Amino acid sequence: MATILYQGHGSLRLTTQAGTVVYVDPYMDPTGAKGTSTYGVPASLILVTHQHFDHTAIDLPPHAEGCHVWQNFDAHPDPDTYRTLEYLDVRAEATQAYNSCHPVDECVGYLVSVDGLVVYFSGDTSLTRQMQGDLCHRHIDYAFWPGDGVYNMDVPEAARCANLVGALHNTPVHLKPVVPYDEGRAREFARLAPNALLMQPGQQVTLGA
Repeated sequence: MATILYQGHGSLRLTTQAGTVVYVDPYMDPTGAKGTSTYGVPASLILVTHQHFDHTAIDLPPHAEGCHVWQNFDAHPDPDTYRTLEYLDVRAEATQAYNSCHPVDECVGYLVSVDGLVVYFSGDTSLTRQMQGDLCHRHIDYAFWPGDGVYNMDVPEAARCANLVGALHNTPVHLKPVVPYDEGRAREFARLAPNALLMQPGQQVTLGA
């Protein structure tokens, strides 16, 4: 079965049942620094939501032969285009992501389909028009939401977005600028959001289990 490992801050690693390894916004490991403790598995695919330094350590994981790096400017090359990538057994569809610190033309989230499941990596964002429209009807299984309240929406808004989109599992990430985790904010999210699934840095969950 597919798994997701939370590396801390906004960094995650998705591994499909077939063994395809997808890193999303590589930057931080559970030690709180740019390190290698959770980056030893070679990347098949790297997804980058935007070009802020804490999302773009694409050379941190080793690259498997044929590794494909797909960044925001590949997925969203112009204001009217959001592309979909099909690579090996992974389908990654770019979605809207934006707020006052993240221009709509420079940022994306990703709706990733693997092994019959849909996983939403919202990226650095606040409430978007797409959350209020299409995403409500996409039957998302797992969603990851930022909630630092500085560069992104705060936890109450993240919980409102989670309620709106209606994923089966909702996990808060990017809870404090450039630190692995914030326990207090995570617990607040769990109190406010439906179907909260809290993950500590370094923790891995099996999807669909």
